Amino acid sequence: MANPSDNELTSPRRPDPVSRRQLLAAAGALICLPVIPRLAMASTVLAVRTWPAADYTRVTLELDSELKAEHFTLENPHRMVVDISGLRMSDALQSLVSNVKADDPYIQSLRVGQNRPDVVRIVIDLKQAVAPQVFTLKPVGDYQYRLVLDLYPIVAQDPLMAFLKQQPDLRGDDPLAQILEEIGQGNTAGAAAALAPPVAAGTKEPSKPAAPQRKPRQRTVTIAIDAGHGGEDPGAVGKGGTYEKTVVLAIAKRLKAKIDATPGMRGFLTRDGDYFVPLRVRVEKARRVKADLFVSIHADAFVRPTAGGSSVYILSTSGASSASARWLAKKENSADLIGGVNLGGQNQQVAKLLLDLSTTAQINDSKKLATKLLEDLRGVYRLHKPQVEKAGFAVLKAPDIPSVLVETAFISNPKEERLLRSAQYQDKFASAVHSGVTRFFKSNPHLAQIS
Repeated sequence: MANPSDNELTSPRRPDPVSRRQLLAAAGALICLPVIPRLAMASTVLAVRTWPAADYTRVTLELDSELKAEHFTLENPHRMVVDISGLRMSDALQSLVSNVKADDPYIQSLRVGQNRPDVVRIVIDLKQAVAPQVFTLKPVGDYQYRLVLDLYPIVAQDPLMAFLKQQPDLRGDDPLAQILEEIGQGNTAGAAAALAPPVAAGTKEPSKPAAPQRKPRQRTVTIAIDAGHGGEDPGAVGKGGTYEKTVVLAIAKRLKAKIDATPGMRGFLTRDGDYFVPLRVRVEKARRVKADLFVSIHADAFVRPTAGGSSVYILSTSGASSASARWLAKKENSADLIGGVNLGGQNQQVAKLLLDLSTTAQINDSKKLATKLLEDLRGVYRLHKPQVEKAGFAVLKAPDIPSVLVETAFISNPKEERLLRSAQYQDKFASAVHSGVTRFFKSNPHLAQIS
């Protein structure tokens, strides 16, 4: 069926019946009011942005005041209609049309028009049915008020199934291969059992009946690589205009390529493009693909441009190891506020439970990994501090995965900003992390063994 005409932009939505008495009363009230040009009362659109990704597409309108929006979806063909009150058409709004990318998984095209004198209507022609979330965000950081339209698929993307499709050479004894086989046979109970989180290293497993001794075999280990920030959240911004989110994604992709080229190892990116992933979702993705390690890549920033060097952080459940570590954790944990999370769509109790289950064994293994990483990062440039730092980073709170946060260099330091933009140093940082991860498994071979 052809797309609906642009009459959708101007047609009213569900007009309410109004009596003659109500009209006369309203007219009388208007006579008593001072005449104020409606244009002067309209809000201003400061910027419009779109962030397409496989998980979801986000459309953001940044405004100078908070506005009310109503939305509904239509079928045959799939469309989403958004009515924004207190707004008039502008060049900024019209530019939203050209922001839509041809490879957007969810948006086919977009139209904007003045539906009523004080209402702008956005009609989004969709490539598939969506489960939209529409919410507003208060001013934070460099942003003013934001109206956010998140277009999620009806059936949420499963990071495990997407990851499995990228693994064409799974061995029969690989945990992911076993999961895939269970799913293929329709054995959902077996797949669910295989998906149970691994027992963290250092913890005691339940006693089992004695079994014949056999030589342990090495299995393929999965390293979750988390490029910090993304989308609406740029992270720190250098004096030269370099975005943290851009350089850490470049380093993360280089790291994944090195890990994938290493026998017995594979990498998984929590984000592979410029879009925002909430902190808890990064943790959930790593657990869903049964990651053995979690490495979050960042580029540090501080108020003094002379601060510099690499650092490695692990989770602390009893306070930060230094004032700077506490400051950094607070800054990184604010990513959800800047990136924009729909708090109304979260189960706060479940999210809190997930982030409060970190174990002593997980933290101990995280420290071993962090120590290896520091030793290798020392050879790339210099260290900010020679010891592993600790703080309450939300993104490190996976209860069963050794997790570290690597601050490669200070993007707020002009010299190090240039290094971070350099392909040569991006590769050096990736090589250092890869070396540290490899040495960690060599010194802890039991973590990659199948008994």
